[in-house]
Amino acid sequence: MTKDSREWVKRALLGWAFLCLAAGIALGLGDHPNQAEWLWRLGVLPTLAALLVEIVRSLGRGEVGLDIVAALSMSAALIFGQTLAAAVVAVMYSGGTLLESLAEGRARREMRALLSRVPRSATRHRNGALEEVPLVRIVPGDRLLIRRGEVVPVDGAIASDSAFVDTSALTGESMPVRLARGAEAMSGATNAGGAFDLVASRPAAESTYAGIVRLVEAAQRSKAPMSRLADLWSLGFLAVTVSIAGAAWWMTGDPIRAVAVLVVATPCPLILAVPIALVAGMSRAAHFGVLVKGAGPLETMARIRTLILDKTGTLTDGRPRIVSVELHADLGEDEVLRYAAALDQASKHPVGQAVVAAAVARKLTLPVPSAVTEFLGEGVEGLVEGHEVLVGGIDFVAGRLGRQGQAAPHARIAGAVLVAVAVDGVLTGTLVMADSLRQEVGAMLTTLRAGGVTRILLATGDRAEVAECVTEGLGLDALRSGLTPGQKVDLVVEERRRAPVMMVGDGINDAPALAAADVGVAMGARGATASAEAADAVLLIDHIGHLSTGLLIARRARGIALQSVIVGIGLSVAGMIAAAFGYLSPVEGALLQEAIDIAVILNSLRALRAPAATALFDRPDPALV
Repeated sequence: MTKDSREWVKRALLGWAFLCLAAGIALGLGDHPNQAEWLWRLGVLPTLAALLVEIVRSLGRGEVGLDIVAALSMSAALIFGQTLAAAVVAVMYSGGTLLESLAEGRARREMRALLSRVPRSATRHRNGALEEVPLVRIVPGDRLLIRRGEVVPVDGAIASDSAFVDTSALTGESMPVRLARGAEAMSGATNAGGAFDLVASRPAAESTYAGIVRLVEAAQRSKAPMSRLADLWSLGFLAVTVSIAGAAWWMTGDPIRAVAVLVVATPCPLILAVPIALVAGMSRAAHFGVLVKGAGPLETMARIRTLILDKTGTLTDGRPRIVSVELHADLGEDEVLRYAAALDQASKHPVGQAVVAAAVARKLTLPVPSAVTEFLGEGVEGLVEGHEVLVGGIDFVAGRLGRQGQAAPHARIAGAVLVAVAVDGVLTGTLVMADSLRQEVGAMLTTLRAGGVTRILLATGDRAEVAECVTEGLGLDALRSGLTPGQKVDLVVEERRRAPVMMVGDGINDAPALAAADVGVAMGARGATASAEAADAVLLIDHIGHLSTGLLIARRARGIALQSVIVGIGLSVAGMIAAAFGYLSPVEGALLQEAIDIAVILNSLRALRAPAATALFDRPDPALV
């Protein structure tokens, strides 16, 4: 039976039970008590039959839930002639299950919206014309037209001067971002500006959005360990309920008191609060760009005490950036950078592309180079505005220039890349490039410590001096450098003996450690597919600050679930005791318990609202706007 058909059955059961209850009350008021009782019985039987079928199925799966209490209360009420109470329980129980279904539907709203936005086709440039083609026919290198309001169908690079895209459905960023020519655009973003061209870099099946959809579908099929724990608690609550009901009957000789006790206990908030709160937390985390693969990992995330971080691509951006420009001749800093970037336009080397990006960020005008020769892995030479320009490693440039190219002493920064720039045979400057720390890391670590993380470590395969230089001032509890993938796993296993561990990484070498951790988190925006598949959660935006957002949301969702359970059970037990002493009739008990259940559901839905502290990272990166 599909989800839609199950919801239709729930609506039908509620409608029939309510119709029979209302008609029976009308007959009772019209002095037809016998007909009223028969109508109430007819209204109860379909709900009771459906409930018994569900109980049998649950027992077949090895699950014992509190649906048994609901079945006992309705059966006992019918047996002892309390047909009005049975009819009220039937209406309230069927209404409660429908309300639970609707509440879960609301909690999954962002996820369903994500799935529904999957594009089916794309507009492709072909032989000077445009053609509409299915996504399966898009291959890397195809040039696509993305019209205003359309969803980007595949990952690719911007081929127009710029693009204005809305990534809120993917990342939770509240403002659209502007992407320059050559910038990467994620599939699933929406074109919020004019039409632009995109050059596909991956097939649709391998694009960011397709991967996100697969993760979401897996997340929706999950069940939290805490929900299974609720099933175990239900055994104890069932025993308490039957004991109080039996004691009330034995001590007073009145079976109606036992019926009232059973009615008050139907159904317990335990089976409502946990799944709704955790699913709501998953939905809220997805809104902020933290895709948790299941309610189980979300519940575990709430208990994390130790955090292990990879360096490159996690704490750092993973891309070299210019941190300083050393001058060795009369040219100014911008002029040295302009010559280097102009020549590097002809190179696809990551360092060369970083130099071009730095010049574009400074809004420098870059002329088109000519007579370009690239020496793979070493450097580039060519003509820029009639000047002979040479860009590359220090040794490469010195070797090409001869003794005339010997430079003045230059700074040595741990992990830095030095790019020499020569113009007309003279070394004019050195670009100092490094993979710098992400700007949001400091605030993120502070928030995590305030949220209950007591131990933070760095685990990297890089050299110790590089790791120490990059993380200086962060206040890490430990630093482990030069680690192989196997050694990272050993570190995770060692730390797990002390406390629940979260591991965050982005590379293929991080995948084993992510799988070994209690919760593995992958940097999904530019990380390796292997790490995303091994992880329990994926950061959809290249902004590690959202990690603390996800953790705060997880802890809040779990806290709300526990709060609802404790308060709901407490009120239910108090109501059962009152019923045992004769202060509540079966009908009054049914109304009281359903009021408790509705309050529990509404309280659990508070997990759809993010904690106030998440506002720190609910802002677009100024560098992208």
